[in-house]
Amino acid sequence: MLYIFLNHGTPDGDRNGELYTLVTGLVQLALDTHESIDRSSEQPGGDAMRSRQLKVLAGDYFSSWFYRLLARSGQIEMIGILSTAIAEFNVMKAGLYSKMTGMLLSAEQYLRHTVQLNMRLFLSFTPMIEAPLADLWQKLLAEFSHCETVFLELRRSNDPAGAREGYCYWKLLESAAEDERKLLLDRNLDVKDWKKLKLKYKCDSLLTDKLHASLQSIEGLLQGIKDEHLKGELNAALDRFLLQMKISGQAAVEG
Repeated sequence: MLYIFLNHGTPDGDRNGELYTLVTGLVQLALDTHESIDRSSEQPGGDAMRSRQLKVLAGDYFSSWFYRLLARSGQIEMIGILSTAIAEFNVMKAGLYSKMTGMLLSAEQYLRHTVQLNMRLFLSFTPMIEAPLADLWQKLLAEFSHCETVFLELRRSNDPAGAREGYCYWKLLESAAEDERKLLLDRNLDVKDWKKLKLKYKCDSLLTDKLHASLQSIEGLLQGIKDEHLKGELNAALDRFLLQMKISGQAAVEG
């Protein structure tokens, strides 16, 4: 979507849109890789430690390519713009972790903060989008980010270890009875008890409803576009997005 909006109305020879999209993808991949590091393991060594070390190195590797590609193209200003976005992302992430540690977060607040984090890098490009399209860009970015975040929360909710501190976890903490809350706070909660609690408080149904609502909003925004070329490109992007969600969902079920 970023590529589509950056290239809309620009000459065919202007390849900055492709470069900016590539490096932003690399930065996001670096952040996502670092985010996948298991912070719950207290083992000082062994496989868990090696896994964390490899993920740190992998994230740093992806970040190094972001710098290299922009520097090689003379895009020093863009390095500054994305570096600022990364710094702001880290501040936002630290604030979220602080609230989570202090148990000062509702499920809806968690979801809202997570969507904002997932949007942060891409919002840096809003000043480069054609002025008449800037509002559409921001609305679609918000809905796609919300949709992707909710989908990932649905996937992670299958396993209590992976779901800890996610949307379902926070929803159950605020909805469950006292004895059930004790189970949730127990790090040895088994899959069977976790699934019973999720079913009882309709966590997956809540997320599925949010996913459908977000997709409907995206479709509504696309229907209102008068530029048929732009509309066609964005509809194709939505189709690829839906296909990827379907493939990822099937893989999660089979796994």
